[in-house]
Amino acid sequence: MKFTGKTAIVTGGGSGIGRASALRFAKEGAAVVVADVNSIAGEETVNFIQATGGKAIFVYADVANSKQIQELISTTVSTFGGLHILCNNAGIGNSEVRSVDLSEEEWDQVIDINLKGVFLGIKYAIPELIKAGGGAIINTSSLLGLKGQKYMSAYNASKAGVVVLTQNAALEYGKYSIRVNAIAPGVIDTNIIQGWKQNDRKWPIISKANALGRIGTPDEVANAIVFLASEEASFITGATLSVDGGGLTF
Repeated sequence: MKFTGKTAIVTGGGSGIGRASALRFAKEGAAVVVADVNSIAGEETVNFIQATGGKAIFVYADVANSKQIQELISTTVSTFGGLHILCNNAGIGNSEVRSVDLSEEEWDQVIDINLKGVFLGIKYAIPELIKAGGGAIINTSSLLGLKGQKYMSAYNASKAGVVVLTQNAALEYGKYSIRVNAIAPGVIDTNIIQGWKQNDRKWPIISKANALGRIGTPDEVANAIVFLASEEASFITGATLSVDGGGLTF
């Protein structure tokens, strides 16, 4: 198995892409730390892993809270002896309104979780990855971090920031054998798109707005995350991998 003897943290691991990734890491032999603000969902992911013989724990963590991220890292190391992989996946969307109608409070919340949360994960994980002799960080950006879409200003800005922050960290820490990459999912069947599904006018368009003409699954994104974390991607760093069914080219 790819990750036998390795430990992986997955933020936002209680559902969607995070849950699918946590399950895949465990299937490939990693000890998994599931971090989320939804304790019930996070514990459920852990239960799924343990039911198939995997090793996992849940840690409550708001990724925008520096103290909680430090505690997440320290709990991981004290429980499993080290850290080798960090999947900075937790994120939220924003109200679909014009930029001038988006409140400053909501802007701050989206930037804090989607961008500052990635920064804090990198900041506090890197020292442990150096101690481990190297490792991998995978940050979740978005198709909308690579191109603009109206009414999504905070989300667009936060996810675009993740792309360049990924490059920055890759440049700074490559000498320590730490690879830092990002993924840019398109429309994936997760909780964040439930509002779109209820829109009879927009959903028929959104659901087919890519080269493959369908939405993706969390498992399909998890495949990309696990690949970037593995030695199969040993010469890949600073990259953003689109997992969007060709949405960027559509």
